[in-house]
Amino acid sequence: MTATFFLVRHAAHDDVGSFLAGRMGGVVLGAAGQAQADRLGQRMKRENVEAIYTSPRERARQTAAAIAAACNLAPPQISDALDEVNFGEWTGKTFDILNGDPQWRRWNSLRSLSRTPGGESMLDVQQRVFGLIETLANNGKRLTLVSHGDVLKAAVCHILGLPIDAWPKFDIAPASITTMAVGDWGAKIITLNEMSP
Repeated sequence: MTATFFLVRHAAHDDVGSFLAGRMGGVVLGAAGQAQADRLGQRMKRENVEAIYTSPRERARQTAAAIAAACNLAPPQISDALDEVNFGEWTGKTFDILNGDPQWRRWNSLRSLSRTPGGESMLDVQQRVFGLIETLANNGKRLTLVSHGDVLKAAVCHILGLPIDAWPKFDIAPASITTMAVGDWGAKIITLNEMSP
């Protein structure tokens, strides 16, 4: 039995790339992000998805809701395993400020041996997200998991047998789809970072 997972990064919020949103409340999709989510929903209609699981962050829930509406599915189920990395004290800081922090630079060059201040490590993230995938893989369904870039990169690294420090070697863009198949035979990535037109 094979389960298919569509790993979806949430659509872009208006300030993506300017500050580290992390688990900060009130970060929602603007008009452009909602349009991305709507296009993503239309794209996902052809995949015969049976259920959607989402991060508890607003931007992920909005993206998941757009997919559920387009695919006539039940409301998405919230899963803490799909939550954004807990960036601790870095949450809400601009990237200009973070780039001057030696601990931030270490985090971005050696995530396997780093932990966010007051938060979690990428190995913690990988363990929680892949724990969910392993649990859901037993049903052989076609599922959408809506999450965040670093969380999805942690899952992809695990499937490909890459160290967590390989995270910058591939992209997971906002509103992208990465397709993964998991079964008794093992697991593989089918598509990576597919963008909706």
